Amino acid sequence: MFNFFRPLRAKEALLEKPKHIAIIMDGNGRWAKKRLMPRISGHKKGLESVRTVITQCQKLNIPFLTLFAFSTENWLRPAQEVNFLMSLFQESIKKESSALIKHNVRFKLIGDRKPFPKKLVDKIKELEKLTEKNTGLTLSVAINYGGRWDIVNAVNKHQKETLSKKPLTQKNLIQNLSLNYAPDPDLLIRTGGEKRISNFLIWQFSYSELYFTETLWPDFNERALMTALFEFQKRERRYGKTSEQL
Repeated sequence: MFNFFRPLRAKEALLEKPKHIAIIMDGNGRWAKKRLMPRISGHKKGLESVRTVITQCQKLNIPFLTLFAFSTENWLRPAQEVNFLMSLFQESIKKESSALIKHNVRFKLIGDRKPFPKKLVDKIKELEKLTEKNTGLTLSVAINYGGRWDIVNAVNKHQKETLSKKPLTQKNLIQNLSLNYAPDPDLLIRTGGEKRISNFLIWQFSYSELYFTETLWPDFNERALMTALFEFQKRERRYGKTSEQL
């Protein structure tokens, strides 16, 4: 279960916080390989980091957290690993639902649900319904998600809603994207050392600050998150303006 009551160091020193953090949780397999363990052990260990980050975001009053758990391309992984991940998602939703409800977390899943087992889809819908009125952290988990899929899906929704009679505008598109209920991420964190966004939220990252760390996801702890947030605090976010205009 989530431990929401651990002491938070350096909270007072964090003057500027992102409203929305997105994380590409990379490095579970490499973490396991370094320890001569099966890849699934890395995924299990990575759940501890998920709990840690949720705890910290709650304590810091960060309103939105989006985690990239499984991409549209991850189906290409070995079948045994994919089946395990689907089981792990279902087990995690069942196990953690009471804690999310208790601590006022709103749960959302973004991604194409069509390939999921019916049991998993039912669990997702149930948890979304149970937490839809919660007013604390909005936790979005991206499963079978791809940024290109999201944009194409939004265009198709617009065409269906308007019977293709109205031109597509940026506003129309944004209204039909998966994260239409959240502001664009202020900060993207990617663990594991890779420096790319891997088809994640490609529309929403237009002005996001990107932070890459060598830390593997299962090792990403409270200190690692605070390091990323302090780095974010140093960034000058100009949105096309000059420094003198800010």
